[in-house]
Amino acid sequence: MAMGWQKFYLKLLSALFVLVAPSEAFAQEAAKLDTGDTAWIIVATALVLFMTMPGLALFYGGLVRSRNVLSVLMHCAAICCVASVLWLAVGYSLAFTDGGAANAVIGGLGKSFLSGVSTSSLVGTIPEIVFFIFQMTFAIITPALIVGAYPERITFMGMLLFSSLWLLVVYVPVAHWVWGGGWLAGLGILDFAGGLVVHLTAGVSALIIAIMLGGRRGFPREIVPPHNPGMVMIGASMLWVGWFGFNGGSALAANGGAGMAIAVTHISAATASLTWMIIEWKQHGKPSLVGFVTGTIAGLATITPASGFVGPVGALIIGVVAGIICYLMVHLIKQRFKIDDSLDVFAVHGIGGLTGTLLVSVLALPSFGGLGLAKGMTAGSQLGVQALGSVAVAAWAVVGSVIIIWIVRAITPLRVSDDDETEGLDVTIHGERGYNF
Repeated sequence: MAMGWQKFYLKLLSALFVLVAPSEAFAQEAAKLDTGDTAWIIVATALVLFMTMPGLALFYGGLVRSRNVLSVLMHCAAICCVASVLWLAVGYSLAFTDGGAANAVIGGLGKSFLSGVSTSSLVGTIPEIVFFIFQMTFAIITPALIVGAYPERITFMGMLLFSSLWLLVVYVPVAHWVWGGGWLAGLGILDFAGGLVVHLTAGVSALIIAIMLGGRRGFPREIVPPHNPGMVMIGASMLWVGWFGFNGGSALAANGGAGMAIAVTHISAATASLTWMIIEWKQHGKPSLVGFVTGTIAGLATITPASGFVGPVGALIIGVVAGIICYLMVHLIKQRFKIDDSLDVFAVHGIGGLTGTLLVSVLALPSFGGLGLAKGMTAGSQLGVQALGSVAVAAWAVVGSVIIIWIVRAITPLRVSDDDETEGLDVTIHGERGYNF
């Protein structure tokens, strides 16, 4: 009789183990999840999307002629949607999964359409689905930045094709090189939130398409001032706030590192704004609102790669350097080289991202209040890696953009007709007007 009870007891324990084991496994999985980190990255995701829609859309929209404002808003909105679908389909998988033998260059397709990604899958201390959507917002804003190079003269279909191909051919491989375990990550490259991945790729590609597409009619003789500086300022303010999610969220945790990234982001933006204003005031006798907020964006773009590695002193230095260099490059590109990079994407984002990527080699040192370089690196060796990465990324963006433009031109016209450009793209392409008086 005693043996019978023992067998029953063992069977009961076995049954309970089957029922309880999955719950225990889930508890162990959940123990690795940090709800504070998760909540912060969800907020940061919303902030980064806020940068594109409506921040970047309003910033760019206010800078163009009134007859083209809706076309710019439409470009930003359409890119947001197209990039989201492409990121789900293949972009995320190619950027952030193991690519096998080709992993140094590109990831694999194992997570296309989020295959194998569940609500319990983790990246560090946050759900992978949260990491996926956070990275999606970066994939959205990067091709949207290029909108500033070609407004008022590009066809809508040409814009869609270029942006779609550019995301897959240029952005995704570089994201894998730097953030997805690719060859630049293996060298110890420092790019906290996208000086190379976002700003240099977009800036260089903006310069290429501006050259190949040609300038607006009348450029450079007839440079029309922004039709709505107030809209520009509102958009820049939204970008400034959203950038806290852009840089602070790249810590992937709600900790002191995220707090420092936000602090140095703000300091750099404020310093660059004042620097730009002072230069413009001295040269032209008046401090303009558009110039001031352009300095803001220059400071934000330049601090981006360094935001997780430098302290407040480094941020001050970066802000001053950004304000000076980007201001000079705006005038060099348009006045010396006569390139109609209409809204200064290369001069502000490309040069800003490059400058911050190189400066981090020195400003990340503890002597400047920084948090340190990559393991085993000196300032000189780190600068070498940063320079190599910058050259490689810029070259990839040039070659990729040229090939993409050739492909798009073979499929559809890239530039609108002279008549459509004169009348404005709001009416001729979208059948609407931004202002009905």
